[in-house]
Amino acid sequence: MAGKTAEAPDYSVPALEKAFDIIELLAEQKDGLNQGQISEAVGRSIHQIYRVLQALERRGYIFRDRPAGLYFLSPRLFELAHRHEPLRGLVQAALPSMRRLSDAIQQSCNLGVHNAGRVLILAQVESPAAFGFRVRVGAEFPLFGTATGRTLMAFQPQDRINQWLQAAGIADEKNSEVRDALVRIRDAGHEEVADGLQPGVIDLAFPVIGPLGHSVAALTVPYVATSYSVVDLATVRRHAAQAAHGIALVLAPEPSA
Repeated sequence: MAGKTAEAPDYSVPALEKAFDIIELLAEQKDGLNQGQISEAVGRSIHQIYRVLQALERRGYIFRDRPAGLYFLSPRLFELAHRHEPLRGLVQAALPSMRRLSDAIQQSCNLGVHNAGRVLILAQVESPAAFGFRVRVGAEFPLFGTATGRTLMAFQPQDRINQWLQAAGIADEKNSEVRDALVRIRDAGHEEVADGLQPGVIDLAFPVIGPLGHSVAALTVPYVATSYSVVDLATVRRHAAQAAHGIALVLAPEPSA
């Protein structure tokens, strides 16, 4: 009809959107939620989400603590992500170097990547010593608040750094502080700083440079200085830098002379 604006087609899939709402909600919860709490949080009635919860539980994306009636997010999504060839290949490329590093320095180490504005821990190797600091595989941390995250950022193209800062909504005064830190890390070739959460731990983070010349991951050693620490910090620094370079060479071998 003349004078009437055509409405944009509605391609929404209500059941799928409900499922995503529930998954994203449970991803933020560590203590689980019951059906009523989920219903209230996603703004839908219990009747509307009942079958969605059943389907997600049947497919293994969530699980229910039956005595308490609480729903939790399962590791299913993390397992699927690990089947993705680039991530699986990165872990396979990194683990031999990480194991050698851990044996040489008698400390643990972990490998982190950027994931939707946060740091995701893809791999971790335990310290062979009697005492060490471990980070759980699958754990997520703030991008800007960790040595791993800042290292991932520092070795990115400038347009990507701008994009990540904008997406994070960093305030203007904090923006310049972050940029200064990234320049410092890039100039040094790594980040080295006291851990913000664990006193006595020094985080040493080195970029793993991919085929395109920017960081695809960061190799981090949470160095714990105790009586069990038989290797000094300078030696740890040297071994960690070599390990990160070794992983990078597996991902992008240098051409033969």
